[in-house]
Amino acid sequence: MSINRAILLGHVGKDPEIRRTQSGDEVATFRMATSETWKDKATGERRENTEWHTIVVFNQQLVPVVRDYVK
Repeated sequence: MSINRAILLGHVGKDPEIRRTQSGDEVATFRMATSETWKDKATGERRENTEWHTIVVFNQQLVPVVRDYVK
């Protein structure tokens, strides 16, 4: 089994959604925007690209942290 890990620094789009699985575990879901800016070499114009990420938290110790602090 392999695990992918990434560190994202960005802005949360809206408050997280907390739901329960059939087994009763909580799952937190929220969207985060990350942006990159650069200067266009051809025009000298400043450019920006924003990408949205869907974050899903299954860890039962982290779900309360997301619920209480991600806003």
